[in-house]
Parts: sequence; C-alpha cells; structure tokens
Amino acid sequence: MKSRVHPEFLPGLEAFQNFAFNVDDLPAIREGMAQLNQSLTSTETVDILDKTIIGIDDNDIRIRIYKPVQQDTELPVLLWIHGGGYILGSIEDNDHLCVQVVETSNCVVVSVDYRLAPEHPYPAPLEDCYSALTWIAEHAKELQVDANRIGVAGASAGGGLTAGLTLLARDRAYPSICFQMPLYPMINDGNDTPSANEIKEGMIWNQKTNDFGWTCYLGDLHGKDDVPIYAAPSRAEDYSNLPYTYTCVGQLDPFRDETIAYVTKLAQAGVDVEFHLYPGAYHGFEIINPQSELAQQVIQEYINAIKVGLDRVKVETEQVEEVK
Repeated sequence: MKSRVHPEFLPGLEAFQNFAFNVDDLPAIREGMAQLNQSLTSTETVDILDKTIIGIDDNDIRIRIYKPVQQDTELPVLLWIHGGGYILGSIEDNDHLCVQVVETSNCVVVSVDYRLAPEHPYPAPLEDCYSALTWIAEHAKELQVDANRIGVAGASAGGGLTAGLTLLARDRAYPSICFQMPLYPMINDGNDTPSANEIKEGMIWNQKTNDFGWTCYLGDLHGKDDVPIYAAPSRAEDYSNLPYTYTCVGQLDPFRDETIAYVTKLAQAGVDVEFHLYPGAYHGFEIINPQSELAQQVIQEYINAIKVGLDRVKVETEQVEEVK
C-alpha cells in the first residue's frame, strides 16, 4: 500500500503516529494535540476574535471570528467546522487555514468549537454547529456579512458535520446556505465500503479508527438501522435542494467510496457539484504535508472554490437585475 503513496506525502505518513484509540487515552491525546497548536491572535491582514455563544442545551460554545482588518463592506461568511473523527480537535486547529480563506476569498470566517464524543455523542456536536450557524444568520449586521451568502465547510468529521448540517438547515428551513464544502467527509457509519475494507490499518485514518470514531459519536445508536440522516448523511434518500458543493478525497482514503457515492447522489438530485479525486493521497494528506507542492495546489483549489461558491448568489442576483 505504501508504494502507492505520492512521494511528497511519504514523510508525513512515516512521521505520523498511528493511534490505537481507546476512551481512556482520549484526554491525553487531546492535550498533546493542543500543545502542538500555535494559536493566532491576529495577523497584519486579519482580525481574530474569540466569542462565547449559548447552544441549544444552554451550553457555552466557543466560536472564533476571522475578519479582514478594517472591513468596510458587507462580505459573505463561511462557517468552518474542524475535523478529528468526532472525538478530537478544537477551535485552535485551523487558524492558518481560516486566515488564508479570509485573505484569498474575501470573506468572514467563523469557526465553531463543538462538543466532542464520547462525552457528548450525537446530536450534541451537530446541534452546536447549528447554533453557530443560526447565530451567524441572526448577527449578520453585527458581523457585516450577507445573510444570503452563508457557506459551511469542514474536513473529515468536520466534513461529515457539514453534510449533516446542510441537510438539517434544509429540513428546518433556516438558515439558508448557499455553499457547502465537506472535504473527504465522514458520513457512512456502516464503515463497509470497498475503500474502507481496503484501508484497514495505517494511512492516518482507517477502518479500525473509523469504527472507534463512529462508536463514540453515535453512542447507543451505533449499529442500529434507525441512525438519523443528520448523523450519517450517506443514509439520506433525498439530496434535493442542497447547496452548491465542492469536495475532494484521496484515493487511499477509507472515505473514498462514500465520498464518490455522495457526490453521485448530489449530482443525480440536481445539485451542482465539483469533485476531485487525488491519486496517491491518504486521509488528511494536505493538512499533514502542507508544504508539499501538491498539497499547496489542493488547498488553493478548495480556497478558490469557497470564493466561487460564496459569490454565486451575488452573481446570479446581478444577472437577474440586468435582465429586469
């Protein structure tokens, strides 16, 4: 399997510690990850503000807002949802990426620090994301953002929460989402696709670690037939009226086939979707090898997709006005 890995991604794979997860070790793993983070407070071009909002369970939810310095016009906004198999990760994980999105896509980014499983299984993490989404819509004027141009994005479990959140917002009829970017999303609790069976061990994330993540996230629902579509979006039967979508996945990612199936169902439902499959790439390849030439190309591609996705509503509105 390692012989199929893109040469630029081999150093990251060889340096990465393959975790044998168990619940008792999670606090130490989370603490170790937190110590590796180099959290930003501001940059020359982007102001960064931490804020606490109240969730559906009257719980505190931290959000981090990234805005252009001296913002003087209304901008689109992107809700960013971090990854981590529903069991790891924090609001501090993606500072540099969120700053890059603001600088490149000319938008505001809001990152949400949702509760983690197994301490807080479904629906707590998803409802935290929904609380952040509704907060954005209800505070659009304060944020200087266009409530008609709200996007949602995330990678891995963050991609799964993105896909679940767009279904939830559609079915609750609020707020309106114009763009989603669920990167190599964790959406199939069955964990039994050909790619999952192919990537049983290693490769950063695999069938074994994936089963642990789903067991923690679903709690008592795990292994049952009535898992909600908002928890495992691959179970949905109706993908109509979902927003313009961009996604990608590596060919050596256990989520390869569930991502391909998801993209196919979106397209068949009439949803405009752009999809990229990267040979030689394993799970999280561009995050683990950010300095590699291909990873920089991939990151730039999906940052450009954010700009296109958030601008589509504006462009379409302007075209209608011209016709009138």
